[in-house]
Amino acid sequence: MQTSTTKIEELPEPTLSLTAFLLLGLALTSGTLVATKILPGLLPNLANSMLGDEAKVFWFLSRGTALVSYGLLWLSMALGLSITNRMARIWPGGPAAFEIHEYSSLAGLSFGLFHGLILMGDQYIHYNLQQVLIPFASQNYRPLWVGLGQSALYIWGGLVLSFYVRKKLGSKTWRLIHYISFLAFLLVLVHGLASGTDSKTLWAQYLYWISGGSLLFLLIYRLVINIKLATQ
Repeated sequence: MQTSTTKIEELPEPTLSLTAFLLLGLALTSGTLVATKILPGLLPNLANSMLGDEAKVFWFLSRGTALVSYGLLWLSMALGLSITNRMARIWPGGPAAFEIHEYSSLAGLSFGLFHGLILMGDQYIHYNLQQVLIPFASQNYRPLWVGLGQSALYIWGGLVLSFYVRKKLGSKTWRLIHYISFLAFLLVLVHGLASGTDSKTLWAQYLYWISGGSLLFLLIYRLVINIKLATQ
């Protein structure tokens, strides 16, 4: 995030290079394709012993990584807001907060991508690569809510890429782009609530309420700080 309280020149360079980031995405996609499409054909006995007739391993992996991705994206948003309103100076410190903000964004995006790709191995949904990568392309399972989650993944990917070109973009464009992160998180939240199989459980509802409420608090606090600065 970027506001008048933080200059773009003050932010450190990303510690993970753009090439490394792209290679990470390629490795994640390739590895998941191998695990879901190639290994079951090469090692059918292993696949049958692990999956059985009603495969749920991939479904459980998808559910687990979805929660991890959501938690990391929440952390990235919370740290981004704390950086812009200077709360990060209290703890854990500006540079540390920015690095954790950066890595949680990257990790959240990676887990989100894995969350979708691993479903290609699920025996109930039967997603293919096109259905995973193209929003609203599948009619197999709650297409609207799944499509919103897919859209959020692309928006978040664009936000992560903006880390690498922020100085070329300038402060105003950087600020505008990062306002879109609120839309991305909202789409992820709606996606989880409407398509997640755990959404009706009490612990999941607490998770969504606490995470969403905490970000709303940080956003309101940020707006109050900006108003005070503007009136000084």
